Amino acid sequence: MAGELLMITEVRMKKAMAGLVAVGLILSGAGAALAAQKGSIPQLRSDGVQFDDGKYKFNPPGTDHGSFEWAGELTDAYPRDGHNVYVQVAVEGHGWARYYGRQRSTVSMRHSDWSGAQQYTDNAKFRVCRDRGSLRPDNCSPTKYFSYTLR
Repeated sequence: MAGELLMITEVRMKKAMAGLVAVGLILSGAGAALAAQKGSIPQLRSDGVQFDDGKYKFNPPGTDHGSFEWAGELTDAYPRDGHNVYVQVAVEGHGWARYYGRQRSTVSMRHSDWSGAQQYTDNAKFRVCRDRGSLRPDNCSPTKYFSYTLR
């Protein structure tokens, strides 16, 4: 009876180990599929604002919060109008984050945006705008959409 109990326990241990190994393989495969994904942001423009040399990267989980990382040159295209310019970025259905440039100049920008509720970011919206003050609506470029695609 003791030998039979020992054999049943040994079989259960082997099944449990096989299950743990299978779970480990599945999880390591999922992590490998989420590598960083890079691309270019096309030139964006609207009256008085322009964004050039744009690049983006979707970081994998565990790297910079799994963020949408972006960079480029933001230009105040109408330097004499007295209005500032800015970039707007929204990730994972959150509201727009705003990053101001500088009046009458071009500034290099590099930022990361992420959702604290997720391990990684896989959707982002991006546009550039001219701040025309509180009495007139801002004018913005068409919104560009970026998505992480599994390869």
